Amino acid sequence: MTVWHSLSSVKTRLFLIPVIAGAALVAFLSLALSTDRNVLWKIAHDKCVANEIQNNNPAPCAIVDLSAGEADGYVLLKDIRGIAQYLLIPTRRISGIEAPEVLDPDLPNYWASAWSHRDLLGQRLGHALAWDKTALAINSQGGRSQDQMHIHMDCVRSDVRDALAAHTADIGTNWTKLAFDLAGTSYYARRLAAADLAAQDPFKLLADGVPGARAAMGKQTLAMIGAVSSGKDDFVLLAAPGGADVADEHSEDVMDHSCAIAQMK
Repeated sequence: MTVWHSLSSVKTRLFLIPVIAGAALVAFLSLALSTDRNVLWKIAHDKCVANEIQNNNPAPCAIVDLSAGEADGYVLLKDIRGIAQYLLIPTRRISGIEAPEVLDPDLPNYWASAWSHRDLLGQRLGHALAWDKTALAINSQGGRSQDQMHIHMDCVRSDVRDALAAHTADIGTNWTKLAFDLAGTSYYARRLAAADLAAQDPFKLLADGVPGARAAMGKQTLAMIGAVSSGKDDFVLLAAPGGADVADEHSEDVMDHSCAIAQMK
């Protein structure tokens, strides 16, 4: 399970921290991560947003989007783990998947925003990452180490992509429990047309469709995998509801932070 970000990059606009100081800063942040569950918020809000407002510079984030207002904005931050992994972090204070705000009809669709910036992964890889090699995920309340919402953006595991592709006919537009595990976890799955993502927030689809999810959102974990069905780009949503003794689910496990799939045809 990852929590976040590297503050060094060769991208001129993305990260302006001196290379010499980069290793020391990463070490400091890694230590802070183990003791402070609010480090992610402090970086996103106190540094990225403040720098964007004061200097028109998103550093140490890659992107700060405040076009809908600061309360409804988000930042994109390179995770400290992985070749290409980024995190989308809301600029409002919201703890995670268990927060009541997640089901607010006026909450921005952070999943759609994250997917719209998947080109950042390709920039790190040196070439575009194919639609069906890309994944987003949010971990359960017990499966995370930071208390500011963050959606992981990275490569999907090749075995997960292959399994979903092999069972395309079994995954429809209603939530169904898969007859097979993915990355060692039993998931519910449903398909979502790419054109419908803007109007159908995966958080709401989870709460409304998976048995018991609305009453125990903190135990849920959710992923969105790019897929191709009948020659068209769409998504497969995956949800793993934790039981009474399983409160630390993390759908981030369907990702491969080494991005081996990026080199495959």
